[in-house]
Amino acid sequence: MVLTAPAARRRTGSLDARTHRHKMTVERVFDELGHFKRFQACLYFAAVFQAVACGIHYLASVFLVDTPHFVCSVPGNITDVLYYNLTAHSLEDILPVFKSGTGPLVVKTAEGEQWELSRCRCALRINPKGFSYEFDGNKTVKTCDGNFVYDHTEVYQSIVTDWDLVCEKEWLAKLCQPTFMLGVLVGALVFGDTADRIGRVKILMFTSFCQFGLGVAVAFSGNYYVFVVLRFLLAMASSGYLVVVFVYVTEFTGNKVRTWTSMHVHAAFAVGIMVVALTGYLVRVWWIYQIILSICTSPFLLFCWKFPETPFFLMAKRRYKDTQTLLESIAHFNGLECRLKAEELLEPEERENGRVLLEQESEELPSQSEKKLSILDLFCSVRMAGRTCTVWAIWFIGSLGYYVFSLGAVNLGGNQYFNLFIAGAVELPSYLIGCLAMDRIGRKKTCAPALLLAGVACMLIIVVPADIEVLAIALSMTGKFAIAIAFGLIYLYTCELYPTIIRTLAVGSGSMMCRVGSVVAPFCVYLADVWVYLPQLIVGILAFIIGVLALLLPETLGRPLTTTLEEAEALGHEPSKKKDGLEMKQHEVKA
Repeated sequence: MVLTAPAARRRTGSLDARTHRHKMTVERVFDELGHFKRFQACLYFAAVFQAVACGIHYLASVFLVDTPHFVCSVPGNITDVLYYNLTAHSLEDILPVFKSGTGPLVVKTAEGEQWELSRCRCALRINPKGFSYEFDGNKTVKTCDGNFVYDHTEVYQSIVTDWDLVCEKEWLAKLCQPTFMLGVLVGALVFGDTADRIGRVKILMFTSFCQFGLGVAVAFSGNYYVFVVLRFLLAMASSGYLVVVFVYVTEFTGNKVRTWTSMHVHAAFAVGIMVVALTGYLVRVWWIYQIILSICTSPFLLFCWKFPETPFFLMAKRRYKDTQTLLESIAHFNGLECRLKAEELLEPEERENGRVLLEQESEELPSQSEKKLSILDLFCSVRMAGRTCTVWAIWFIGSLGYYVFSLGAVNLGGNQYFNLFIAGAVELPSYLIGCLAMDRIGRKKTCAPALLLAGVACMLIIVVPADIEVLAIALSMTGKFAIAIAFGLIYLYTCELYPTIIRTLAVGSGSMMCRVGSVVAPFCVYLADVWVYLPQLIVGILAFIIGVLALLLPETLGRPLTTTLEEAEALGHEPSKKKDGLEMKQHEVKA
């Protein structure tokens, strides 16, 4: 049985149109000029090198606001110190073993006075008859009045010791990280939107210089309030770079390597965490530590101004002449002959207009009908609104779960520098396995099971007997490992789910939800005071529900990046091969 002529023409025309639309896209650049050859590799490793700075500044406050052991200071020279059954001749000798919430330190001065010293107050013993730890007589209690003695064994100098951010000022030190995260939230949204309007490269350059300049400026903060303001601006710059660099490397590498290139930006962030741990171990003075961290990636500033704009952005902005110049540069650097023309990346009906613009000398011809896009365009239809809500939920639970598991890890004890180093290093294998799974079974089939696994791990932690600590730790690491996979792939998945015109806005808004999760995480951890397993229960339920919702997202593995909202909305709803085969059989039956 054969197809009738009209049916055959309809069938052939439908296939040809779909094939034509698939090939006439900017993705063809990579098929012609290489998915990850020398040109893309140089850009990629340079951009990722600067991403290390983002990991550095995000975690730098771990040691900037580190609070060492301390007690009130007293007038006079101290000759003897008692702490339960321990004795010493100076506070510096006994402070390393002094613990908050325990009994006071009892000291004796050269003038014969005896004081009981705690973290936020001191008490003068009245008419003591001997020098012993226990005392039942009268005491004169007073506050420290800003006079403290700090233990310099672990931290020689931090902003806490410089500005006495303890006792009634302790909340100021705790405010540093939430303020930084607020800056990250604002920066993600502002720079994500701006990059869609003026270009990726301008934002990468601006935020890179800001990270260096503001990072060094923080070291010379004259007081706490200047420090917080500069850190807030630094957070905006770091967040802006991290959001835009994901889009940049995604739009400059082909789909054959896109999974690996996007995921390993996370690896660079993890390297930044390890740099913080190593620098913190070697340098115990906060302002020197801050300067060293800020100049770690400064070589990037020497050549970032040579970065080209991405072909996706140039085509979306109708800068066809610049696109052609970029194609020729890529081909020359990769040792290839450039036979691809910019107008060939357009739809047939737009190709003639593109050829005219290519011949013009103007750098960019703005379209009179060009629409200014905003965050509302992420909700332009019911389908896109549902997709955006699900993607935002994945960003949120990824950050919330990551920090809940991470904050729980501080109870491991041991050397704090080593613990932070391991916390960064342990992320690397999760990204490797995530890459392998994403390229073999797909983005959705990796993200959803990872969230479901994290949810199940949290539920199992609740039912594990308290005396089986090894199993509880193993389940906790499993949950963190699974959350890290979902958290790592959502950047690339978001880039592939949205079109060029709102891609960085989508990633920026998602990163904003991520920061909301990081701000909520500490409060979630505090719920352990209500019930020890309540934080895990909350993360587990949310991760499981969001994992189920992730199954409704379209698969993007092997598909070209979309340019328009219509193309993005059609993801997951294109006619499948199975449907096409059924359609052909129906035509055969009719014939």
